[in-house]
Amino acid sequence: MSLSPKEILNSVFHHDEFRAYQEEIIDSVLNKKHTLGILPTGLGKSLCYQIPAVVQDGLAIVVSPLVALISDQIKRLQKLNIKVAGIYGNMKQEQIDIALDNCKYGEVKFLFLAPERLSSLLIKTRIKQMNVSMIVLDEAHCISEWGHDFRPEYRNLKNSIKLLGNAPVIGLTATATPKVQEDILKNLEMADANTFKASFNRPNLFYEVRTKTKNIESDIIRFIKQNKGKSGIIYCLSRKKVESIAQVLQVNGISAVPYHAGLDAKTRAKHQDMFLMED
Repeated sequence: MSLSPKEILNSVFHHDEFRAYQEEIIDSVLNKKHTLGILPTGLGKSLCYQIPAVVQDGLAIVVSPLVALISDQIKRLQKLNIKVAGIYGNMKQEQIDIALDNCKYGEVKFLFLAPERLSSLLIKTRIKQMNVSMIVLDEAHCISEWGHDFRPEYRNLKNSIKLLGNAPVIGLTATATPKVQEDILKNLEMADANTFKASFNRPNLFYEVRTKTKNIESDIIRFIKQNKGKSGIIYCLSRKKVESIAQVLQVNGISAVPYHAGLDAKTRAKHQDMFLMED
């Protein structure tokens, strides 16, 4: 007998209770309903598709816009001894074929793809041969031209999704205005989708705005040293500034690494892992 979502939550993912709307979204997906979940960052959006995928037979296809997000999710699931595959970045054709074969003949539960990959003829042809339980669109606001992070490739996803038959589609995002929500549902042609939107009130978050001075680097160093033992991210407007700020912090005895699209894939992955592992 298969385990219930609550039992999977406890035994596989090691959480005691569901958070806001997680259980409702999971039930909607398990009932084969198209679903849109709008949950603030930190409320566990990934569990909304991971649990129903583990409960059901078949393969969950997860479309995600960033290699860093895909890599992070794959590593998290592998640590839980869940079989997962990914096709992204500069993978060789042999690696892609192996991943697709594992999805078809193995017991892989998740296949992570960038949106461009799902649109390719090879991927669409091979996926049609698989037992697909659901299609997950992570960062679903990328579909909407009204969204802050619009990706043209996302607009073409509905044609690829249609090829996969009646598998339910679940869109997840932390940022969707009413206009963006409407555009997501319209573009994916799922006006009948169940929509769940959690409150964005986050009592654990604190915002502060400070006046920028001429000594911004000194201000940053002072702020960091006042918050020993904590981690953080500094956003800059250019790759050059990212590199220079990282060097300034390192010279001042602060553990910092640069992270931007100009780094080679190996270095970028290394720096991301260092941050995730709190090194």
